[in-house]
Amino acid sequence: MAERKSFLLRVDRDVLDAVQRWANDDLRSLNGQIEFLLRRALREAGRAPKGTTTSPTTDPDVSPEQA
Repeated sequence: MAERKSFLLRVDRDVLDAVQRWANDDLRSLNGQIEFLLRRALREAGRAPKGTTTSPTTDPDVSPEQA
């Protein structure tokens, strides 16, 4: 797995609450949900880092039931 880097993220409380509810529904941590959304957005925009071709079925944050 790639090295992880911590950073501070300032976000609107309502947005954070909505992402937390979504994470709860998908049985993910808030951090896992944010990373999942960022990876999906990068992939859809054609900006994913080289060598990261994870799909929803191979993404470590997606359970087999969700794929």
